[in-house]
Amino acid sequence: MLTLSTQVRETKGRKNKRLRKQMMIPGVIYGHSTKNQNIQVPSNSFNKIFKEIGETSLISLDIEGKKSIKVLIRDLQYHPLTNRIEHIDFYEVRADEMISVDVPLKLVGEAPAVKELGGIIVLALKEIKIQCLPDDLIHELEVDISNLKTFDNVVRIKDLNVSSGLKLMNNVEEVLVAVEQPRAEEELKTLEEKPGDEISKVEVITEKKTEETGEQIKEVKEKK
Repeated sequence: MLTLSTQVRETKGRKNKRLRKQMMIPGVIYGHSTKNQNIQVPSNSFNKIFKEIGETSLISLDIEGKKSIKVLIRDLQYHPLTNRIEHIDFYEVRADEMISVDVPLKLVGEAPAVKELGGIIVLALKEIKIQCLPDDLIHELEVDISNLKTFDNVVRIKDLNVSSGLKLMNNVEEVLVAVEQPRAEEELKTLEEKPGDEISKVEVITEKKTEETGEQIKEVKEKK
């Protein structure tokens, strides 16, 4: 578990602007064993930890002159123009308390339907919700795509290999990953001439290559 050193914060409101200029991020801690505490965090230290673990791992928060506590990052506020972190909410956890966290998914393995048939990976979800005790919390969930041998194969939530300490909160029949057939040139030309005809509930928004597999992947979202 990574440790983050923090200080008690005296400034509030608009005075926090001066604090940010000093490369400090204002924050607050809330939870069971204590009243809300205002703190300030060195931006360099926090950014380094956040880049490594994101919002789904426990942090040991060391507050000057006080006992270290275990926390989760509950909320981050960003500057609308610079995207710099402006404020952090930390949630203090108890060892015996079940917590719910959205955990990101990581694709592992190689899909034969992509390598041999030229298909394109379609990722239906980027993260799923889990429930567990703090000590069982994981940083990410691996999704094995090596069984995607045809365009009819899919990976569902129930196919995930998780430890007994984790409870999956999503519908276990929900599809996580599938492989889409490559479109013929004639079909692509038709879609360009009639945009939107085949866009229904699921819409493709990006196409890229994953760092883990080197395969093409399309991320999708619910169309509102």
